[in-house]
Amino acid sequence: MRLFRSLAPVTAAVALVLCPPYGVYGHARAEHPEPFGAECRIEVSGSRVVARCHNPYADTDRVSLHIECERWWDVDTDGAPADVGPARSVRLAGRCWKEVGSAWVSHQKR
Repeated sequence: MRLFRSLAPVTAAVALVLCPPYGVYGHARAEHPEPFGAECRIEVSGSRVVARCHNPYADTDRVSLHIECERWWDVDTDGAPADVGPARSVRLAGRCWKEVGSAWVSHQKR
C-alpha cells in the first residue's frame, strides 16, 4: 500500500504534463492543400513516347517528360520543361533508339 501512495503523486504529475488541458490546441481547421497538377497521358509506340498534359487547375504547372530506355547503351532523356497554364494543354515527345523501358512526367509548381 505504501508503494501505491508514493507513486500516486508521480503518476498524476506525469499525466498532467503529458496531457494538455482542453482547448490548448484550439479548433484549428485541417488545412487541405489546393488541387494542383496537370493530368498527363503517356503513349509509347515502339521507340517513341508522347505525353499529352492538360491542366484543369488555376496554378501553372511546369511539366517535363523523362524517358528511360531499355538498352544499356541507349541514352535516357529528360525533356525540356514546359509550362501548362490554367485550362491549357501541352504535348511532350521523346524517343529512344530502340525499346522504351519506362516514361513519366514530373510536375513543378510555378
